[in-house]
Parts: sequence; C-alpha cells; structure tokens
Amino acid sequence: MSHEGHHVVALVGSLRAGSMHRVLFNAAVELAPPGMIITESPAIGDLPHYNADIDLDPYPAPVLALDAALHAADGVLFISPEYNYSVPGVLKNAIDWASRARPKSALRRKPSAVMGGSIGISGSMRMQYHLRQMLVFNDSPAMVQPEVILPKMQDRIVDGRLSDAPTRELVAKHLAAFDQWIARFKTP
Repeated sequence: MSHEGHHVVALVGSLRAGSMHRVLFNAAVELAPPGMIITESPAIGDLPHYNADIDLDPYPAPVLALDAALHAADGVLFISPEYNYSVPGVLKNAIDWASRARPKSALRRKPSAVMGGSIGISGSMRMQYHLRQMLVFNDSPAMVQPEVILPKMQDRIVDGRLSDAPTRELVAKHLAAFDQWIARFKTP
C-alpha cells in the first residue's frame, strides 16, 4: 500500500531525561520506516492536573499546544513505563486533556500504537492493556500486534542507545506495521 507518509506524535510517559523510554523514543525516531516522521508531543509534564474548572476558554497554553500537535498528527505513539501495574499519572493526565472537545477530542478516531518496557519481567504489559482500554472512550483504534513489550529493558541499552539487535528489529517491525495501520484509517 503506497502513501505519502505519516506524521506521528509520540507521548513519552516518563519525565526523566535519562529514562529508558526516552532511549526507546530516540530509537523509534531512528527506526521509523521511510516517510514516517515521529516527533515528540509538547512536554506533558507542563500540563496542569486536569480540572473541569480550568477546562474552558481560554485554555492553558500547554493544553492548547498538546491539542494542536495531536490534531495535526496522523497517528499517536505512546512510549511508556508501567507504574503500579498501570499508566503513569502524567500520561493519564495528558490523555484526559487530549480527550476533551476543542472542538473535538484530539484523540477521536486517531490511530495509536503502544511501546514500553520495564526493568522486571512484566515489560509494561499491564500498562499497555490499561492504556488500550482508555483509548476506547475516544474510539481511537489501537494497534495490538506486533507488541513491543520489553522485559529487562536495561539490558538492551548500551551507552544511552537501544543496542540490542533483535529489539531494534522488533521496534522497526512495529513501526512498519503502525505505518500500515494509520493508512487503514486515513481518509483520502
């Protein structure tokens, strides 16, 4: 299937500058298929806690920036660790803001994919499951295969770079599938 390329906005669920998920984001940018451009969302750590009292015009500037970036994207890539068997609060907060109508949810029917890992053996699978459940509200079609669930993620990184060849191949395969997933939902 041929297409002109897709712009993907990535939301990284870890705020730490040196996080393993920042490394995974950098690898995704590097391994994206030809024509796919992956950019990071505006800083989700700058978003105020969602509060209906401030969910009105004029919206906080960080909310408007996130909303504009997501509306302009062809797809959304979530790259996140698992906190307490679920989605990190900062990522949940970003989803709450993005799901509000301005004039419609920035996630509404937006194709999405999820990647994550952990230092343990779960590899973020519970977070990914919960995140996909959250996306149902916005009718955001979440790609489910191939999965990027990375147990013992720290063993796959050398000198701040995702260096494990099979993991890099999996990430590239995931992104190629995501590229085709986005094409399925893109209106001509």
